[in-house]
Amino acid sequence: MIGLSHYLILAAMLFAVGTLGVLTRRNILIIFLSIELMLNAVNLAFVSASRFLHNMDGQAIAFFVIAVAAAEAAVGLSILIAIYRARGTLNVDEVNIMRW
Repeated sequence: MIGLSHYLILAAMLFAVGTLGVLTRRNILIIFLSIELMLNAVNLAFVSASRFLHNMDGQAIAFFVIAVAAAEAAVGLSILIAIYRARGTLNVDEVNIMRW
């Protein structure tokens, strides 16, 4: 039988893959997708805990996280398009907008 620990281990593994993607990749788009993967791992943990505790709070929080992630995706992708048009690349090492 699949228990809460199985879902939490899966969420931890997904979160670890997302963290590894953020720390090792140089493409801003891949980093952005890794952050989305981390958000989905947290949602999985919230929903599975909510299901096993027979409480709807985790599902409500996951709904709000999904809404924030959708807004972040829209704004983030528009910023990435603007950076690509201005610099011609999405490599983190070459895109240094914050420097003079």
